[in-house]
Amino acid sequence: MEGIASTALKNLRRPDLIEHRAFVDGTWAARAKTLSVIDPATGENLMEVAACSLEDADAAVGAAKNAFLDWRDRLPVEPGQILRAWGKLMRDHAQDLALIMTAEQGKPLAESLGEISYAANFLDWFAAEGERAYGETIPSHLPGSRLSVQMQPVGVTVAITPWNFPSAMITRKAGAALAAGCTMIVKPAPETPLSALALARLAEEAGIPAGVFQVLTGEAAPLARRLLEHTDVRAFSFTGSTEVGRILLTQSAATLKKASLELGGHAPFILFDDAELSKAVRGCIDAKFATSGQDCLAANRIYVQRGHYDRFVDAFAEATRMLNVGHGLEPGTDIGPMTRPSVAEKCRQQIAQALSTGARLVCGGQDSPLGGNFVTPTVLADVTDDMLIAREETFGPVAAILPFDDEQEVIARANASEMGLAAYVYTNDLGRAMRLTERLEFGMIAVNTPKFTGAPIPFGGWKQSGLGREGSRHGLLEYLEAKYVCFGNLAA
Repeated sequence: MEGIASTALKNLRRPDLIEHRAFVDGTWAARAKTLSVIDPATGENLMEVAACSLEDADAAVGAAKNAFLDWRDRLPVEPGQILRAWGKLMRDHAQDLALIMTAEQGKPLAESLGEISYAANFLDWFAAEGERAYGETIPSHLPGSRLSVQMQPVGVTVAITPWNFPSAMITRKAGAALAAGCTMIVKPAPETPLSALALARLAEEAGIPAGVFQVLTGEAAPLARRLLEHTDVRAFSFTGSTEVGRILLTQSAATLKKASLELGGHAPFILFDDAELSKAVRGCIDAKFATSGQDCLAANRIYVQRGHYDRFVDAFAEATRMLNVGHGLEPGTDIGPMTRPSVAEKCRQQIAQALSTGARLVCGGQDSPLGGNFVTPTVLADVTDDMLIAREETFGPVAAILPFDDEQEVIARANASEMGLAAYVYTNDLGRAMRLTERLEFGMIAVNTPKFTGAPIPFGGWKQSGLGREGSRHGLLEYLEAKYVCFGNLAA
């Protein structure tokens, strides 16, 4: 019997957005060897897509190198017009793109629709930002000389993108690269190639020239390694785990590529007694359970000051029990399946280890009646810093709540991690908020809100949560090189 996801894909308004071929040098390339795309909610095989070879990677690099010679010389307004057209097409076909995303990734359809809007915004932002890639004039220290700095595109670039945000992580990287005058090869996660290929179809319609934007589907490790071995690839961007980020950085070291890495999180959510409890509960639900918990920004360690602790635990658990678990295409679903079986298993292991070492189960904990990759939203109280769930990123709908007594204590505990991507602070004391934003060792801090991302902000982390920034003007700089020029003997 046909599943809900495959039925949805057959009923798209634009059936041609479902593509099984890779996109190389402006052509759609089928391959005898294929990779299965699975609905993580049901295990149904949705489609077979091309599994590209190492030779395909070589061809893509060659095409990107040739295309760069023209693309880099275009006036900034031209890439901008194409990026805006691409973004418009994404919005025009948002429903179909969201259905594709939910079918292969599992997140609730409403969240997929939100991601498509979020993703398109990056194309608009960088379309404009590319026109503002200013250089500078330097007051000369040499008589008769004029000194300047030009910003020029780095060249051929590669994006290795994750399965949890299969559209936004492509446009956040490609929008910046193309606006800077670079060409880009995208290697999407094996779990979510359909979203990438649908974007490539719309990029083609928007007028992106052959070789400027390409998508290679297939096994991640060998293709990524081959791309990073190429001396013609000058920069790469990766979003994913810290473990894989280290591997890719090592592979790129021999050719000294520019690297932009957005890696693991382990976000603390810090609630002080002076904060409004109901607002904090709602904010924490959003920060913990967005993308079914499969988000590097997810609140992973929920620190609650003693005065609010018991009331917060009860209210947060009550709100968690209200979350609906189901297929992402079913109306009213809040929590979809884990995209990978390994993620569901990690959640179960962390729950079991926490309970065996003294944590208190407030709600959830049991296997979901839906089975498979589904995890029941779970709240654990009285968690301690030595438990596995307090030391490692969960990446699923399991909330760990830890009590604390004072400000200095919680700062030290929050910072006691090699991860430093994002942190959340809830307090009505402005002085305290300012102190925490200064002392927390994280690249992004949200005060009294769970929402802070978007195209204008510099997204990235400290420590082992990554290198560089995405979005904002800083994101454009990841794809530009500074060239200093000295004109001498101009006085004559």
